[in-house]
Formats: sequence, C-alpha cells, structure tokens
Amino acid sequence: MAALAAAPALAARFASVRGKGSKKRVAPCRAVSVDTVTDATTGPGVTDPLMLRAIRGDKVERPPIWMMRQAGRYMKIYQDLCKKHPTFRERSETVDLAVEISLQPWNAFKPDGVILFSDILTPLAGMNIEFDIVKGTGPIIMDPVRSMADVQKITPLDPTKSVSFVGESLQILRKEVGNDATVLGFVGAPFTLASYIVEGGTSSHYKVIKKMAFDEPAVYHALLNSITDSVITYVKYQADSGAQVVQIFDSWASEFAPSDFDKYCLPYLTRIVQEVKLTHPDLPLILYASGCGGLLERLATTGADVISLDGTVDMADARARLGPEQAVQGTHCFAFPNPKPPCFTSNAGDCGGPITGDCSDRLPRLLSIHRPIHVQYTYRLPLPVVHTSCNTRPIHAQQMD
Repeated sequence: MAALAAAPALAARFASVRGKGSKKRVAPCRAVSVDTVTDATTGPGVTDPLMLRAIRGDKVERPPIWMMRQAGRYMKIYQDLCKKHPTFRERSETVDLAVEISLQPWNAFKPDGVILFSDILTPLAGMNIEFDIVKGTGPIIMDPVRSMADVQKITPLDPTKSVSFVGESLQILRKEVGNDATVLGFVGAPFTLASYIVEGGTSSHYKVIKKMAFDEPAVYHALLNSITDSVITYVKYQADSGAQVVQIFDSWASEFAPSDFDKYCLPYLTRIVQEVKLTHPDLPLILYASGCGGLLERLATTGADVISLDGTVDMADARARLGPEQAVQGTHCFAFPNPKPPCFTSNAGDCGGPITGDCSDRLPRLLSIHRPIHVQYTYRLPLPVVHTSCNTRPIHAQQMD
C-alpha cells in the first residue's frame, strides 16, 4: 500500500514553493493538521472522488491513498482465486474475474483509488502482436518485431473488437464504486511496450531495442509511431468506458540517457497527452517512469496532469524542481514498513515488519495510520496523490500477478 515519503526538511522546502495566493506561514517547520471540516456538499457519493479533487488542486481533507500494485499476490483471497484460474490472461481478460480482483482491495481496505486489474500488454493481441504472460517467466512475445516488414504487420487497435472486456470491466467498476473512490485505467507507454515487442520479453539491458533506435532509427520511429497511435486510442476508450483517471506507465524510459530520452521517448509521450486532451480535455493523465529522478523536468514538459514519482525520488526535491503548479504523486514503499516520516503523526507506530506472503491483515492498519495525516505543506499547492508499492522492485503492470 502507499504512503508518502518525506524528507526531514519537508515543511521548509514546501513553504518555499507555495502556490499562488497562499498565505505566508508563521512556522513553516511545524506540522499542520489537515482541515477536516465538512459541510452538506461533502461525503461519499456527493462530491467528486477525493483523488479527482486533489489532482485539480482543490482544497481537500487529506491526500488520497491508493496502491499501484493494488490487487495481487499479497492478498490470500487473490491467491485462492489464482488456484482456480491459474493464468494471468484468464484472470485479466475475463470480465467477472477482472472486476472481482479489482474490487478485492476496495472491499477490504477502501483505498481512494480502484485501478483496473489488467496488464500493459493487454492491447497487443489487438495489434496483431501475439503474446503470453507465463508464471515465473513473465511476458513472452511470440514473434518479436525486428524489421520494417515486421512493423508493417502491426495493425491499428480497435478496442471495441479486441479488448471489449476492458471497457465492460471499467463500466462495472464505476457502478460498483460510484463516487466513493476514483476508478483508474492504465496503459503502457510506447517505449516500454516497444521494449517487450522488440526484445521478445523482459530484458536486463535492453540491448536489442537500443540497437534498433541507434542503428535503425527509421524502423524504431515507425514502430513507436504505430504503438503511439494505438495507445492514444486505448486511453480514449478507457475514458469513454468509465476510467476517471488514466495512468501511463513508461517503466523503462530511464534506461535511456536524458538526451536520448528526449529523442526516443519524449515525443511519443507528449503526443499521447496532446491528442488525448484534444478530445478528452478533462481526463487527468498520470505519467509514471521508474527511476525518473533524472527526468522529472522532461516528464513535466509532456503536459501530463500528474507526475508520478518512484520511491527513489524525494517528494520535496521533486516539488522544488517542478514548481507549485505541477501535481505530483509520491510513493512510499512498505517492503519494510515503519512509516514515521515527519509528515505523519508521531504515533504512527510500527507496522509489523516486511510485507511478504499474505499481508492483507496489516493493510487496514496501514490505511488507518495514514489517513489521519498531519501534513507540512499548504493545500493551496496542487496536492500529491499518495500511492504505495508492496516491494522495492520497479512497478509496472504485469507485476500485479
């Protein structure tokens, strides 16, 4: 589950980047309780979900909390379901199962976001790219793309024909959750998808895709443009089906040096945001790149509504670098949960050791600890959306299994 990673000087740092119109704080290093005063217009089912209001920069009662790897191996109920339905694709591509798994953490913990149980590779079959996800191995691309002829075999995605189960699942989730939480969809970014498509599966050094980019740029850019077209279509489809926020996972973008990122990744991320906003201007887009500390300013140029930070990035540093107008989303990793950063109440307490196996009995306690948050920054800043991960590995969708 997620919690905000804060630095000791968090209050002072945030005070230096107050949003427009915010009042000068007399004691910037003192924790300030969140205003929890409500009126008749607040409460479950009455207003927009907390996450949506936070992303807009509205004054909210607390930061929203959700888990990027929300449904999965840490819950015994999910482990039991896997015994009956052993393949990931069955679980993620069968509407009833995908909805059930998506709602398991919601029913148990009531996080502020409910993310669709799916995979970033899900749309590939609809693009004439056959794949499978094998337990213990990960994604396998049956025919890796290595030439211009291979690129030309890729077909445009028609979500209504190839991934209609995604749309149906999102529609049901919206009805089940209502306005009590935000329903999130997600997609893989063009480079991250291309890395699997070209490498043939997971990779340690991404040598094949990098060689294509450097030695055969025409093939590389043709592939990335084709993927980008389908990703744009897929984002819009998820929004039209009920997703209130869509997160873009560029899990492996940091494998490029910043100057190469500018050439081989950034233009495609920017095009996704720009073209989605043409038809869906009010759809919040979250952009996540693992190991993004060296790319923050570049990620912000895409126009994404929220820049998602991994656990290696200090939230206050990110805020200082990105400025008060850019909403950010931060990760606190509970692999060894002892959540006592300065931004939380002093009596947070010990959460009982590392999260391994079935840790679902401890997650309600973690949520109860992090909900009554005492924050050290002004709510006139765009509010960080807090999310968590259950281990220290890079977070990307296919690891939800």
